[in-house]
Amino acid sequence: MKQKNSEVKEFSAIILAAGESSRMGIPKLSLSYDESTNFLEHIVNEYELFGCNEIVIVVNGQGKKYLKENDIKFPENIKIVLNAHTELHRFYSLKIGVRALSNTKPVFIHNVDNPFVNQRVLTELVNKYKYADYINPQYNEKGGHPFLLSKTVINDIKSSHEDKLHLKEFLNQYSRLRIKVDDEKVLVNINTIDEYRTYFRL
Repeated sequence: MKQKNSEVKEFSAIILAAGESSRMGIPKLSLSYDESTNFLEHIVNEYELFGCNEIVIVVNGQGKKYLKENDIKFPENIKIVLNAHTELHRFYSLKIGVRALSNTKPVFIHNVDNPFVNQRVLTELVNKYKYADYINPQYNEKGGHPFLLSKTVINDIKSSHEDKLHLKEFLNQYSRLRIKVDDEKVLVNINTIDEYRTYFRL
Protein backbone atom coordinates (compact mmCIF):
# COMPACT_ATOMS: atom_id res chain seq x y z
CA MET A 1 0.00 0.00 0.00
CA LYS A 2 1.21 3.48 -0.83
CA GLN A 3 2.10 5.67 2.14
CA LYS A 4 0.66 9.17 2.42
CA ASN A 5 3.22 11.96 2.16
CA SER A 6 2.95 13.77 5.50
CA GLU A 7 5.45 16.50 4.56
CA VAL A 8 3.35 18.43 2.02
CA LYS A 9 0.71 19.94 4.28
CA GLU A 10 1.45 23.49 3.08
CA PHE A 11 -0.01 22.71 -0.35
CA SER A 12 -3.62 22.51 -1.51
CA ALA A 13 -5.22 21.33 -4.75
CA ILE A 14 -8.04 22.54 -6.97
CA ILE A 15 -9.54 20.12 -9.47
CA LEU A 16 -11.30 21.82 -12.37
CA ALA A 17 -14.19 19.63 -13.52
CA ALA A 18 -16.80 22.13 -14.70
CA GLY A 19 -16.30 21.84 -18.47
CA GLU A 20 -19.34 21.04 -20.58
CA SER A 21 -17.84 17.79 -21.97
CA SER A 22 -19.73 18.41 -25.21
CA ARG A 23 -17.45 16.18 -27.31
CA MET A 24 -17.43 13.39 -24.72
CA GLY A 25 -21.18 13.38 -24.15
CA ILE A 26 -20.90 12.55 -20.44
CA PRO A 27 -19.15 14.33 -17.54
CA LYS A 28 -15.44 13.56 -17.78
CA LEU A 29 -15.24 13.21 -14.01
CA SER A 30 -17.46 10.11 -14.35
CA LEU A 31 -15.14 8.25 -16.74
CA SER A 32 -13.80 5.00 -15.31
CA TYR A 33 -10.13 5.07 -14.36
CA ASP A 34 -10.10 1.49 -13.17
CA GLU A 35 -12.60 -1.06 -11.92
CA SER A 36 -13.27 0.80 -8.67
CA THR A 37 -12.67 4.52 -9.31
CA ASN A 38 -13.63 7.20 -11.82
CA PHE A 39 -11.35 10.02 -13.00
CA LEU A 40 -12.34 12.36 -10.18
CA GLU A 41 -11.98 9.80 -7.41
CA HIS A 42 -8.57 8.73 -8.68
CA ILE A 43 -7.26 12.31 -8.89
CA VAL A 44 -8.55 13.12 -5.40
CA ASN A 45 -6.98 9.95 -3.99
CA GLU A 46 -3.60 10.81 -5.50
CA TYR A 47 -3.54 14.35 -4.13
CA GLU A 48 -4.57 13.06 -0.72
CA LEU A 49 -1.81 10.50 -0.94
CA PHE A 50 0.63 13.26 -1.83
CA GLY A 51 -0.28 15.08 1.37
CA CYS A 52 -2.60 17.89 0.26
CA ASN A 53 -4.90 18.36 3.22
CA GLU A 54 -7.37 20.66 1.44
CA ILE A 55 -8.82 19.85 -1.96
CA VAL A 56 -11.50 21.82 -3.80
CA ILE A 57 -13.44 20.32 -6.71
CA VAL A 58 -15.22 22.70 -9.09
CA VAL A 59 -18.09 21.07 -10.97
CA ASN A 60 -20.97 22.16 -13.19
CA GLY A 61 -24.62 21.23 -12.66
CA GLN A 62 -24.30 18.00 -14.63
CA GLY A 63 -21.28 16.91 -12.61
CA LYS A 64 -22.97 17.75 -9.32
CA LYS A 65 -26.03 15.74 -10.39
CA TYR A 66 -23.83 12.76 -11.27
CA LEU A 67 -22.11 12.82 -7.87
CA LYS A 68 -25.46 13.01 -6.05
CA GLU A 69 -27.20 10.33 -8.11
CA ASN A 70 -24.27 7.93 -7.69
CA ASP A 71 -23.88 8.73 -3.99
CA ILE A 72 -20.22 9.65 -4.40
CA LYS A 73 -18.95 11.22 -1.20
CA PHE A 74 -15.58 12.59 -0.15
CA PRO A 75 -13.99 13.33 3.25
CA GLU A 76 -14.72 16.62 5.01
CA ASN A 77 -11.44 18.21 3.91
CA ILE A 78 -12.64 18.03 0.30
CA LYS A 79 -15.07 20.73 -0.85
CA ILE A 80 -17.30 20.57 -3.90
CA VAL A 81 -18.10 23.95 -5.45
CA LEU A 82 -20.69 24.56 -8.16
CA ASN A 83 -19.83 26.68 -11.18
CA ALA A 84 -23.24 27.93 -12.30
CA HIS A 85 -21.71 30.06 -15.06
CA THR A 86 -19.70 27.67 -17.20
CA GLU A 87 -19.81 30.14 -20.08
CA LEU A 88 -17.15 32.11 -18.17
CA HIS A 89 -14.69 29.23 -18.60
CA ARG A 90 -11.60 28.25 -16.62
CA PHE A 91 -10.61 31.52 -14.94
CA TYR A 92 -13.99 31.80 -13.27
CA SER A 93 -13.88 28.15 -12.21
CA LEU A 94 -10.46 28.74 -10.73
CA LYS A 95 -11.58 31.89 -8.95
CA ILE A 96 -14.53 30.26 -7.21
CA GLY A 97 -12.27 27.33 -6.36
CA VAL A 98 -9.68 29.65 -4.83
CA ARG A 99 -12.33 31.48 -2.83
CA ALA A 100 -13.48 28.16 -1.36
CA LEU A 101 -10.05 27.49 0.17
CA SER A 102 -9.90 28.03 3.92
CA ASN A 103 -6.20 29.00 3.85
CA THR A 104 -3.94 30.66 1.31
CA LYS A 105 -1.23 28.19 0.33
CA PRO A 106 0.51 27.26 -2.91
CA VAL A 107 -2.07 25.34 -4.93
CA PHE A 108 -1.90 22.59 -7.52
CA ILE A 109 -4.35 23.17 -10.38
CA HIS A 110 -5.47 19.96 -12.06
CA ASN A 111 -7.87 19.46 -14.98
CA VAL A 112 -10.14 16.45 -14.65
CA ASP A 113 -9.57 15.52 -18.30
CA ASN A 114 -6.04 14.43 -17.38
CA PRO A 115 -6.44 11.69 -14.76
CA PHE A 116 -2.75 10.78 -14.68
CA VAL A 117 -1.39 12.12 -11.40
CA ASN A 118 2.28 11.26 -11.10
CA GLN A 119 3.63 11.50 -7.55
CA ARG A 120 7.15 12.04 -8.85
CA VAL A 121 6.05 14.99 -11.02
CA LEU A 122 4.23 16.56 -8.07
CA THR A 123 7.38 16.21 -5.99
CA GLU A 124 9.49 17.86 -8.69
CA LEU A 125 7.11 20.83 -8.82
CA VAL A 126 7.12 21.18 -5.04
CA ASN A 127 10.92 21.08 -4.93
CA LYS A 128 11.03 24.21 -7.11
CA TYR A 129 7.98 26.09 -5.86
CA LYS A 130 10.00 28.91 -4.26
CA TYR A 131 11.65 29.81 -7.57
CA ALA A 132 8.58 31.10 -9.46
CA ASP A 133 4.91 31.99 -9.11
CA TYR A 134 3.73 29.63 -11.83
CA ILE A 135 5.38 26.23 -12.23
CA ASN A 136 4.41 23.47 -14.61
CA PRO A 137 5.95 20.29 -16.02
CA GLN A 138 7.42 20.20 -19.50
CA TYR A 139 7.76 17.25 -21.82
CA ASN A 140 9.28 17.41 -25.29
CA GLU A 141 9.42 21.23 -25.10
CA LYS A 142 5.68 21.46 -24.39
CA GLY A 143 4.12 22.67 -21.15
CA GLY A 144 1.83 20.25 -19.36
CA HIS A 145 -0.27 19.74 -16.27
CA PRO A 146 -0.81 19.99 -13.42
CA PHE A 147 0.60 23.39 -12.56
CA LEU A 148 1.47 24.91 -9.21
CA LEU A 149 0.56 28.50 -8.28
CA SER A 150 2.17 30.56 -5.54
CA LYS A 151 0.31 32.29 -2.72
CA THR A 152 0.81 35.59 -4.55
CA VAL A 153 -1.09 34.34 -7.60
CA ILE A 154 -3.78 32.76 -5.45
CA ASN A 155 -4.37 36.02 -3.58
CA ASP A 156 -4.55 37.97 -6.84
CA ILE A 157 -7.10 35.56 -8.29
CA LYS A 158 -9.13 35.69 -5.11
CA SER A 159 -9.28 39.50 -5.14
CA SER A 160 -9.84 39.88 -8.90
CA HIS A 161 -12.97 41.76 -9.95
CA GLU A 162 -12.88 40.11 -13.37
CA ASP A 163 -14.64 36.88 -14.18
CA LYS A 164 -14.16 36.29 -17.89
CA LEU A 165 -10.38 36.37 -18.28
CA HIS A 166 -8.22 34.06 -20.35
CA LEU A 167 -6.35 32.03 -17.74
CA LYS A 168 -3.11 31.69 -19.70
CA GLU A 169 -3.00 35.41 -20.43
CA PHE A 170 -3.63 36.17 -16.77
CA LEU A 171 -0.77 33.89 -15.71
CA ASN A 172 1.64 35.49 -18.21
CA GLN A 173 2.15 38.42 -15.83
CA TYR A 174 3.87 36.16 -13.28
CA SER A 175 7.26 34.51 -13.18
CA ARG A 176 7.10 31.04 -14.68
CA LEU A 177 9.30 27.99 -14.40
CA ARG A 178 8.96 24.86 -16.51
CA ILE A 179 10.33 21.66 -15.05
CA LYS A 180 11.46 19.06 -17.58
CA VAL A 181 9.95 15.68 -16.73
CA ASP A 182 10.18 12.23 -18.26
CA ASP A 183 6.45 11.63 -18.46
CA GLU A 184 4.56 12.27 -21.67
CA LYS A 185 1.22 11.93 -19.89
CA VAL A 186 1.56 15.46 -18.47
CA LEU A 187 0.43 16.56 -21.97
CA VAL A 188 -2.73 14.44 -22.07
CA ASN A 189 -6.19 15.95 -22.52
CA ILE A 190 -9.01 13.42 -22.89
CA ASN A 191 -11.90 15.13 -24.66
CA THR A 192 -13.45 12.40 -26.80
CA ILE A 193 -14.32 8.72 -26.50
CA ASP A 194 -11.59 7.88 -29.01
CA GLU A 195 -8.99 9.70 -26.90
CA TYR A 196 -10.27 7.86 -23.84
CA ARG A 197 -9.86 4.51 -25.61
CA THR A 198 -6.27 5.40 -26.44
CA TYR A 199 -5.41 5.07 -22.74
CA PHE A 200 -8.13 2.85 -21.30
CA ARG A 201 -9.43 -0.56 -22.29
CA LEU A 202 -12.10 -1.00 -19.64
